[in-house]
Amino acid sequence: MLVQAGAPVDATIDKLTQYMEPGDIIIDGGNEWYENTERRKAKVEGLGLRYMGMGVSGGEEGARRGPSMMPGGSPEAYKYIEPIVTKVAAQVDDGPCVMYIGDGGAGNYVKMVHNGIEYGDMQLISEAYDILNVVGGLDNEELAAVFAEWNKGELQSFLIEISAIIVNKKDEEAGGYLVDKIVDRTGAKGTGKWTVQQAAEMGIAAPTIAASLDGRYMSACKEERVAAAKFYSELGLKVMTSLGTVLRL
Repeated sequence: MLVQAGAPVDATIDKLTQYMEPGDIIIDGGNEWYENTERRKAKVEGLGLRYMGMGVSGGEEGARRGPSMMPGGSPEAYKYIEPIVTKVAAQVDDGPCVMYIGDGGAGNYVKMVHNGIEYGDMQLISEAYDILNVVGGLDNEELAAVFAEWNKGELQSFLIEISAIIVNKKDEEAGGYLVDKIVDRTGAKGTGKWTVQQAAEMGIAAPTIAASLDGRYMSACKEERVAAAKFYSELGLKVMTSLGTVLRL
């Protein structure tokens, strides 16, 4: 099943278990708090069923060519699904992009950290874009060239690759560049927050991920940022960056 985390997962499980037989397997492929997965696993096993929480990563490319999967939960259940997921997963030089992570909520935990790291990566890219564009004065074509060049070296990655494409994507209907017309507001589904919470509880510094979470929260406060920019503008201050976070006289 792939449904929104939280109560919808519990409701779906309650419905499914009415029609399942002992030994059947439920797999939650969504992003979920690992403790919820462990709670559900215990509940489902009490009914004679098997339960797995499986992180899935890959986006639209993964849908077409195979995702990376991080199954966790019942080891007995994994024996049944292993032949399937190893064929469905993305295939690379050293094999399929899937492995059994461990019992309980291990699969969801690894996916949570995976997403948290991705939060940090995207924040770094966003700040690099902002500095190059606002301070450096690079236009969209120049920005695309920079990201494309970075993707040829040690920064080579899917996120850098698509950044070069995104900043150079033109609005075919209204003209100009599409990225300049997207509202600078984003949301968060929880995995970044959970990663920061876990890092704090374990005494592990994760400043880049924490900063990325702060950036998302500030991004969501669009009306407040617009009001603050107006207020400071009336005081004679000039906003330097598109995020309105750095000011000068």
